[in-house]
Amino acid sequence: MSSTSIFANVPKGPAIEVFALTQAFKEDSSNKKVNLSVGAYRAENGEPWVLPVVRKTEIGIAGDTSINHEYLPVTGLDTFTRAATELALGADSVALKEKRAFGVQTISGTGALRLAAEFLLQQLKRNTVYYSNPTWENHHKIFADCGFTNLHSYRYWDESKLQLDFNGMLADLEQAPSGAVIILHACAHNPTGMDPTHEQWKQIADLMERKNLFPLLDSAYQGFASGNPDQDAWAIRYFVDRGFELFVCQSFAKNFGLYCERAGNLTVVQKSPSTRDMIHSQLTLIIRGIYSNPPAYGARIVSKVLNTPELRKEWMECIQGMSSRIREMRKQLRDKLVALKTPGNWDHIVSQIGMFSYTGLNEKQVAVLIKDYHIYLLRTGRINMCGLNSSNIDYVAKAINSAVTGTPAAFENKL
Repeated sequence: MSSTSIFANVPKGPAIEVFALTQAFKEDSSNKKVNLSVGAYRAENGEPWVLPVVRKTEIGIAGDTSINHEYLPVTGLDTFTRAATELALGADSVALKEKRAFGVQTISGTGALRLAAEFLLQQLKRNTVYYSNPTWENHHKIFADCGFTNLHSYRYWDESKLQLDFNGMLADLEQAPSGAVIILHACAHNPTGMDPTHEQWKQIADLMERKNLFPLLDSAYQGFASGNPDQDAWAIRYFVDRGFELFVCQSFAKNFGLYCERAGNLTVVQKSPSTRDMIHSQLTLIIRGIYSNPPAYGARIVSKVLNTPELRKEWMECIQGMSSRIREMRKQLRDKLVALKTPGNWDHIVSQIGMFSYTGLNEKQVAVLIKDYHIYLLRTGRINMCGLNSSNIDYVAKAINSAVTGTPAAFENKL
């Protein structure tokens, strides 16, 4: 037998930036350190927050002796998928009433995207996908790993004006061939936090209808963005009302705080209920070949909350609290940078929405924040607004001012 391992020539893959930064943050001994990189909510005390309604619900589930650990159906927990689909489309959705829409449980939003990509390639022979520039880095990887070979980006962020490059977006989508899959962020665009206006969404829909493009709406922040799930679902419901056939990829990581439980849903909207069984059967086979069936725990929590009026009311209060805290942090950071006379216009921080802000900081400035001030953020300048709180926001604002101006921060107690 050969003494050389068959794995000897496997190259080491590149580190995933956000997880590498989190690890570096954990290993940093500075008492001033701030983590603005991780995509998870933090409470005012800087700690992870379990929504009280989630804690109450999971205690109830744990004490329910009628619940067992049998396999779920391949396409998931019915009470969960129905509630998730209704959350996306609205209780009064014509598509739901006409039985033209249904949901399939997935391994969070990432799993929904993968399932959607596999189906689109295998069954519809779609091989072209467009995603925004910038976008969540996994969009490219998911579709490339599935076998899509025509992967394109469309302009989205105007770095010089720190706003949506809407004309550039339309111009690039105009070049997309008929049948191309277009990934759209339903709300709280990741990483920029900048969403189209309702009027702009209508223009996007006009173009996509005329060009026969397929909308795939990635919905990771419904309710978390504005505190109002209906408001955050406006774009989804507009496209459905326009008559589009489409997919919606839903995650319950952010709006329920169920990051590690991987609760997701793929909502399918068709022109006719007659295609439902065929689509459902093919999605079932894809799931069977990848992970067989989904986990129950997170889905049970979401199902219980969304289907129980008093618990749903408590959940609404939770997401309103989270979104309002983020908005307050946006306002405070902008105001403090203005007060420090930090060069540039910082109004984009408050015009953005959701968890993230694309600050406009460049890689050199980011490096200064990490090295000199122990403030961890992505090299693109994206920060998680939830990492800010009343205890660190002055420090962060002064550090940003220092990085932008090139002068040491006034407190001079860098560690």
